[in-house]
Amino acid sequence: MADTQYILPNDIGVSSLDCREAFRLLSPTERLYAYHLSRAAWYGGLAVLLQTSPEAPYIYALLSRLFRAQDPDQLRQHALAEGLTEEEYQAFLVYAAGVYSNMGNYKSFGDTKFVPNLPKEKLERVILGSEAAQQHPEEVRGLWQTCGELMFSLEPRLRHLGLGKEVRPLTPPRGQGVEGILQGHLGITTYFSGNCTMEDAKLAQDFLDSQNLSAYNTRLFKEVDGEGKPYYEVRLASVLGSEPSLDSEVTSKLKSYEFRGSPFQVTRGDYAPILQKVVEQLEKAKAYAANSHQGQMLAQYIESFTQGSIEAHKRGSRFWIQDKGPIVESYIGFIESYRDPFGSRGEFEGFVAVVNKAMSAKFERLVASAEQLLKELPWPPTFEKDKFLTPDFTSLDVLTFAGSGIPAGINIPNYDDLRQTEGFKNVSLGNVLAVAYATQREKLTFLEEDDKDLYILWKGPSFDVQVGLHELLGHGSGKLFVQDEKGAFNFDQETVINPETGEQIQSWYRSGETWDSKFSTIASSYEECRAESVGLYLCLHPQVLEIFGFEGADAEDVIYVNWLNMVRAGLLALEFYTPEAFNWRQAHMQARFVILRVLLEAGEGLVTITPTTGSDGRPDARVRLDRSKIRSVGKPALERFLRRLQVLKSTGDVAGGRALYEGYATVTDAPPECFLTLRDTVLLRKESRKLIVQPNTRLEGSDVQLLEYEASAAGLIRSFSERFPEDGPELEEILTQLATADARFWKGPSEAPSGQA
Repeated sequence: MADTQYILPNDIGVSSLDCREAFRLLSPTERLYAYHLSRAAWYGGLAVLLQTSPEAPYIYALLSRLFRAQDPDQLRQHALAEGLTEEEYQAFLVYAAGVYSNMGNYKSFGDTKFVPNLPKEKLERVILGSEAAQQHPEEVRGLWQTCGELMFSLEPRLRHLGLGKEVRPLTPPRGQGVEGILQGHLGITTYFSGNCTMEDAKLAQDFLDSQNLSAYNTRLFKEVDGEGKPYYEVRLASVLGSEPSLDSEVTSKLKSYEFRGSPFQVTRGDYAPILQKVVEQLEKAKAYAANSHQGQMLAQYIESFTQGSIEAHKRGSRFWIQDKGPIVESYIGFIESYRDPFGSRGEFEGFVAVVNKAMSAKFERLVASAEQLLKELPWPPTFEKDKFLTPDFTSLDVLTFAGSGIPAGINIPNYDDLRQTEGFKNVSLGNVLAVAYATQREKLTFLEEDDKDLYILWKGPSFDVQVGLHELLGHGSGKLFVQDEKGAFNFDQETVINPETGEQIQSWYRSGETWDSKFSTIASSYEECRAESVGLYLCLHPQVLEIFGFEGADAEDVIYVNWLNMVRAGLLALEFYTPEAFNWRQAHMQARFVILRVLLEAGEGLVTITPTTGSDGRPDARVRLDRSKIRSVGKPALERFLRRLQVLKSTGDVAGGRALYEGYATVTDAPPECFLTLRDTVLLRKESRKLIVQPNTRLEGSDVQLLEYEASAAGLIRSFSERFPEDGPELEEILTQLATADARFWKGPSEAPSGQA
């Protein structure tokens, strides 16, 4: 059987999202608005399959055909008759549920491939003898032949998402530092053709910056001519392709360029038939918009997805920011760049949710205190935005979250120029927090026995506080120093002083540069680290805890559990580090490891990690946090670190930022912690993230019904089998055609193709 890193266990936790009460309170018009937005989100989420791995669309199509012909119970009878054991069939259901849940065969949290935990020959018998295969023998056999090998393959390059090949001749011995971390990006990605390297990604980013084009909705394809000369296609996601269209800001960019001696061609039409379905549903949603902000927002999203225009998406996001306190909240587009190995391209996601008024009232009180709390952050006022743009901050019960995974909270939009001048919104996803982060005592690893009950009691409340601070005052704080295209600065060059050097500001962002484009591969994790650090730092403020209803001993327990949760998470993070490639696979977990390193460095016994032997005789470890030293030792250490993070971010000092962040993120076996050895212990005792079953909405006449499913792998599969009742087979055809059209770019996944046409 496969290494446990690469399988989902049969006893994986599965929870159902509960939004029944939130949905019940919606008016008929609000339900129709939510229904069409949900349809748009689910359609768009299918693009994630094409953004993940070459085989993911085929695997999705194969599974969907199987379970449309026979539901999980019916297929079980056939599987057992074919000689599978109950455990093997359950392993297949868990695998299928994992593919649906992650929108692909790589974990959305950690970017690790997962494979079916049963023999390939047995799964082949089930598939080729299934009802689906009897109904459509050539199609099902063709899908299996296309993706069967890749579904099970764990050859080194396919184990993780990433870019380029491993070129370092040897792995440095344990305990020694790592040189040339950039070389270690071993893995597969479909944001770039299989022959692209980090150097190609950097060149393409410089090209995009030179043309003032965003990378968010693009993919990069490289081909090589007979003389070995590369040429590049930058492809925008849009409904429209090469056909003539009304002039838009995109049309003039669709042409050939010469950039630093390499030809570039900007085209569009990526995911076109999928985005066509998104646009159709957004058009229908417009009829049920609650106000003009929502109507204009949807019109701009439609323009964005039709033309391939990020500028239109920004305009839509402006209207979205202005739509304060809606009953039905939503956002959709190419949003988060965590899974692009270069850190610039956005994965498609769309969510629809309903406001939870009681919890939102606490967040509104936090927003009201935000301007005062910003002054508590450890950097000079000149490093803070000129004006605090009061954002919306609501707690939402999610009805639909389409994409590769569901977060606990969101601070969007991600466009720097909008965030600095127009503002943003924060959302905490209450019904996700309620199920995704619940912990059973017996599964609670690496804590002292006398910490466990306190941790279970206060983890939920402390996480509410941390998410609130992280989103609002973490991601919502700090200024970027910018020189615009006319040469004007947004700061006073004469008077603003760098508190780290005592000198005037020496570096800044030029026109066209963004945080993501400039800090690229570390941008996401660095920013998550800054936001997490702000949460830890400000949770020490009595006013914050009063807002959430905690005083006295309870407030002290919330602080302790919040800090304890962070240092434990820093240890758990080692699961998401790949020693062979010297790289981190998950932005938030890398951030938590960095914070752990900072707090360990503070010394004085604030944090200790002790290797132990568990009651089962296997290696274990214990994390201790001295609560009496959080304010005296922890706070000053975090203060110094946070100031450095912000100053380097504000000034666009990439070299300084990389040196600081990659220094703390380096994983070695140097004593006293011996992190590489600890990583083995973490892997031995890791618990898989829960799978989340989401409901469907169905239109019956003019009424919208909520369809709920049981919390099991079979329930999750049924939810997807019923998600596209009108056009499931058509969507599978679309996905496989789109994948096949570009398949040549990843031929021979074990080696980079030489640009064959």
